[in-house]
Amino acid sequence: MSEPKKLPSPDDKNRIQSFGKMMDILGSFTTVHRALSLAQVAESAGLPRATAHRMLTALREIGFIQQEARSGLYGLGIRLFELGNLALANMDLMREAKPFMDRLSRLAGETVHLGVFDGYNVIVVEREDPQERISARDLSGTESAPAYCTSVGKAVLAFQGPEVIERIVAAGMRPFTANTLTTAEALSADLAAIRKRGYSIDNSEHQVWVRCVAAPIRNAGGQVFAAVSITGSADRVTEARTEQLSGLVIQTADSISRHLGYVEQP
Repeated sequence: MSEPKKLPSPDDKNRIQSFGKMMDILGSFTTVHRALSLAQVAESAGLPRATAHRMLTALREIGFIQQEARSGLYGLGIRLFELGNLALANMDLMREAKPFMDRLSRLAGETVHLGVFDGYNVIVVEREDPQERISARDLSGTESAPAYCTSVGKAVLAFQGPEVIERIVAAGMRPFTANTLTTAEALSADLAAIRKRGYSIDNSEHQVWVRCVAAPIRNAGGQVFAAVSITGSADRVTEARTEQLSGLVIQTADSISRHLGYVEQP
């Protein structure tokens, strides 16, 4: 005879509710809304100001929230960044992608990036430089860049639903260079071309004199959530060479996808 299921105690329920409120508060911060006042946090999380203040204080004590001394505005804390890096280091993606990125960098003789889409931006979680051009700067951290003007970002965006694209456009498409796509129409046309040919191109849209080629990576369920790219100066990664490199980057992305469990449907 099985034992009766134990019901959660009032204390357990209170703790669960508190955790839920903390998650609502952390979810108030985005790449667009990086710093918020107490009133803004309370409104976004749907909490009374007193409750929001108490939760923010608790989160600040453990490093999940930081507060600017001068303005009093709140933002996400460094502890979350540390935990995020730890999570990324343990992701199947990074473990499976590393040998393929090494090979791609050697074959292309250019820098290779691995990026993950966070809903607005693409987070570069891994980078491989060709041996002759290894940078002396520290590359152990992550880099973030807008999805609409980078090859890794557009490779992912091309396979997202219309609501995601609308959200990106609504957040604003700030020009970084003279080549940056800044309208919904231009972005939509580019994404359609990416879906047709299977790879994306950043034609100095994010950084001047830098050209990139990227292809999408799919998880076991078939969803595009990341991309891998080749990046180089425009005089090396020429328009004529882009087509040659596209084959390499598509092959690499497909290999990573298969190792993550993706099986292409016939």
